[in-house]
Amino acid sequence: MRTLIVTEFITLDGVVDSPGGGEHPHAGWTFKDVAFDEAAYEIKGREQEEAGAMLIGRVSYDEFAPVWPSMDEFATYNAMPKYVVSSTLTDPQWNNTHVLGSLEEVAALKEGDGGPILVHGSPTLAQGLAAAGLVDRYHLLVFPLLLGGGKKLFAEGDKTTLRLVEHAAYGNGVQLNVLDVVR
Repeated sequence: MRTLIVTEFITLDGVVDSPGGGEHPHAGWTFKDVAFDEAAYEIKGREQEEAGAMLIGRVSYDEFAPVWPSMDEFATYNAMPKYVVSSTLTDPQWNNTHVLGSLEEVAALKEGDGGPILVHGSPTLAQGLAAAGLVDRYHLLVFPLLLGGGKKLFAEGDKTTLRLVEHAAYGNGVQLNVLDVVR
């Protein structure tokens, strides 16, 4: 069985909305509001090396697909299988992208062989995956910010026990928390 990992840039108040750009009033908060510390992003390189597939929702697909294929730092992601959970996407143009129509299809993907499946962005998808019991691990880069509103990673009212398996703190105040879901 494959491990499903939700990986996010997140604020202290749980917001994952528009970390690099987008519609949020404070879009781009990962680089506009916190000094860059290369060490904090080591986990991102490790994820890319270890991942067997990427799983995203339709909105993230629409944001990533026009940009990531031209970025050298995402060459591994661009080559690996990508899965989009969508009921409306029919003809994905991004190399090696497949459409899954349901969480049941995600569960079947987890049952297969291969490296971890990474969920990037997609807070609505992450909440659905968590509610369905499909998330195994969280990779959270926690930024020392409070945005006061925006899309959140965790749904209101959900209770999940997590076990910290790796952590680090960086000079810019960012913290890495790698957490396994306790079942």
